[in-house]
Amino acid sequence: MRLLLTGASGFVGGSFMQRYAHRADLDIWGIGRRETALAKYIRHDLSEPLTLSFKPDVVIHAAARASPWGTRAEFLRDNVQATRQIIDFCEANGQPKLVYVSSSSVFYRHRHQLGLTEQSPIGPEFVNEYAATKHAGEQLVRRYAGKHVIVRPRAVFGPGDTVLFPRILRAARKGQLPLFTQPGPPAQGDLIYIDNLCDYLYTAAVRQDVTGDFNLTNAQPVVIQDYLADILKRLGIPPSRRRIPVRLAMHTAGALELAYRVLRFKGEPPVTRFGISVFAYSKTFDVGKAVRVLGPCAVSLEEGTDRFVRWQRDQA
Repeated sequence: MRLLLTGASGFVGGSFMQRYAHRADLDIWGIGRRETALAKYIRHDLSEPLTLSFKPDVVIHAAARASPWGTRAEFLRDNVQATRQIIDFCEANGQPKLVYVSSSSVFYRHRHQLGLTEQSPIGPEFVNEYAATKHAGEQLVRRYAGKHVIVRPRAVFGPGDTVLFPRILRAARKGQLPLFTQPGPPAQGDLIYIDNLCDYLYTAAVRQDVTGDFNLTNAQPVVIQDYLADILKRLGIPPSRRRIPVRLAMHTAGALELAYRVLRFKGEPPVTRFGISVFAYSKTFDVGKAVRVLGPCAVSLEEGTDRFVRWQRDQA
């Protein structure tokens, strides 16, 4: 089976390439914007039309602008226009099966959400441009004439992470990661270890009977701030003793976001409402459909966390 993978220079795509590149049943070709040392890799900006000398049997579209901050034009280019170009390529090349890596953030509200399923409501409002444009990509994929799968992983982590934990650990090392407080029980959240996500993508790609939408997690929700405190302790990073009410933090982040947009500051704000909501609001998922159809995760959250901590120590 010839498989084309976009986003091969990123965290998810690069991890998939490394995990499955040597399988005898797959001929994997990767596409990305950056230079890499990967074999069978094509450097290409997916906001432009794609032309290749071969027709793939399946396409995994993992390329995206995965960030809590950026301009609408940037997100439209990287998450909507790029998806449209991939669909156009597929339509012109035999309609291979298309696996679209979306995001669990399409469901998010700035409040607690427990037991989200594939049928939970999406939109019309979104927490940020990333979520809005990932959902716009989903809408394009639904109109694709060939077979398709939409997967929505939640909080992907593991060795090679460039999105989730780097921001958190950077803030913690600078003493800029407070404890967020609010009435009620502590916020819980799901995560998914990178190898489990890669295995799910492989299964969705090679099994022709798999179609439709799937929310993906390790099915092991944790108390978010307790889980993070344990990781910081194991990495020797002192815990913060500052406590900030969630309501105050959200108002402050909103003001910062407005200032960055109006004054056009470079970079991203030191804190965003999306970043705070990760710690402040529960987001758990019922992934019974994924477990029934794709199978349970091979790597437990405990083992995945151990591997991630060892990798972080090696980086240090």
